Amino acid sequence: MLDLLLRVERTISSLALYLAVLMLVCSVSLGFYQVLTRFVFDAPSTWSEVMARSTMIWCVFLGAAACFRGGYMMAVEAIYKLVPRPGLKVLEVFIAGSCLIVLAILLYYGIQMTLRVRSQALSGVGISIAWIYMAIPVGAAFSLVAVVARLLAQLAGREEIGATDAEVEAAAPDAVVPSVPRGETGSEAQVGRERR
Repeated sequence: MLDLLLRVERTISSLALYLAVLMLVCSVSLGFYQVLTRFVFDAPSTWSEVMARSTMIWCVFLGAAACFRGGYMMAVEAIYKLVPRPGLKVLEVFIAGSCLIVLAILLYYGIQMTLRVRSQALSGVGISIAWIYMAIPVGAAFSLVAVVARLLAQLAGREEIGATDAEVEAAAPDAVVPSVPRGETGSEAQVGRERR
């Protein structure tokens, strides 16, 4: 059952990430088009700024699912370092629970807002503004699935809880790292150490 959930979540999170990248490309392209029409052709477009902003909103809410899945929005390294190893599961449950509460609120009120504004039109484009507000509940739904899958994978022991070694090294740039003499590559330095 967990395998099926993780496979479905991986597909959903990948879809959300690809759509977020597509929305980012659209937003940047529309922003470039807006600058081009305004400053080069001196005939500003009436719709590109609105659509650039709208695609950026979709990009953020869809990209949030991938961030939640990777734990990038939930990790506070200082807390992970303070909590003893046995308490990390409790910490992850607390973090996931807090995220689930916020995402459930976003989902509920996002649906309410989307329904409330469905009769309003987006200026310069003529489509319902509900299409833009729909990014909130859709992104929250993707993120809910990602948070639940991450927590279940961690509790089942399939994913590491807390900071990985690579994250600790990246977070602590002052850590003592063996130095390589100037002008030597890593393998040359290794040979030099072996000779000494």
